[in-house]
Amino acid sequence: MKILVSLLSLMAFLLVVLSGPLYKFGIIELSTAFSGFKFGVYAGIAALVLLVLQFLLRRKTVTFGSAAMAIIFSAVAIAIPLSMMNKGQSVPPIHDISTDLINPPAFVAIAPLRADAPNPVAYDGIETAEQQRQAYPELKTLNYSQPKVELVSAVEQAIKNLGWELVNTDTSKGIVEATDTTTWFGFKDDIVVRVNDEGSERLIDIRSKSRVGGSDLGKNAERIHTLIKELNAVLY
Repeated sequence: MKILVSLLSLMAFLLVVLSGPLYKFGIIELSTAFSGFKFGVYAGIAALVLLVLQFLLRRKTVTFGSAAMAIIFSAVAIAIPLSMMNKGQSVPPIHDISTDLINPPAFVAIAPLRADAPNPVAYDGIETAEQQRQAYPELKTLNYSQPKVELVSAVEQAIKNLGWELVNTDTSKGIVEATDTTTWFGFKDDIVVRVNDEGSERLIDIRSKSRVGGSDLGKNAERIHTLIKELNAVLY
C-alpha cells in the first residue's frame, strides 16, 4: 500500500503541474490539460484516503518521509485546481476588460496576430461591460497632465519594465499595443493603451483581452491594475 500511495500522489502532482507546460509547448490540447487537472484532483484524494487507511490498518509500514511526500504532492494536486475554481466563481466569466466601456481602445497591429484566436478581436459588448461594471467598478479612464508624447513614452517604458512584448507604438495616434504571455500555461493576452488629448488633460484608457478561454479568472483586470501602478511609478 505504501508504494501505491506514493505512486498515486506523485501521479496526481504531475497531472496538475505538467498540464500547463504540456499545453504551452503544444503537446496537448487545452481540454486535455483541464482533464489532467480533474484527474489529478481525483488521484490526490484517492492517495490521501489510502494513506489514512494505511495509518489505520498497517501503521507499521508508514514512514514519515513517504507520508509527508504523499501529503504534500496530494495537497498541491488538489489545492491548485480548487483555488482556480474558487477564483473563477468569485469573478464574472468574462475575458475582455477595458477602462472605457463605451468606446474601448481598438486593437490595430495586434488584430492580425489574433486572426486564429478563439476570442475575436472585437469588443464583447454590453453584457460584458455590465458584468465588468459590477465586478471592477474602480477601472475607469485615467487623467494625466503630462504631454501626450511623454505619456506614450512612459506607457512604453512601463510595458518593457513588466516584461511584456511590445507590439506597436503610434505616438501620433497615442496608441501602444503589447502582449503578455502567462508563465504556466503560456496563454497570450493582448493589451492596448490609448492616450487622448482632452483640453489641458490627457485621458488614458487601457484594454486587456485574452485570446482563449471564456473566463480569465480576473487576470485581465489584475493586468490593468499592474500596468497603472507601473505607469505611475515611471511618471512619478
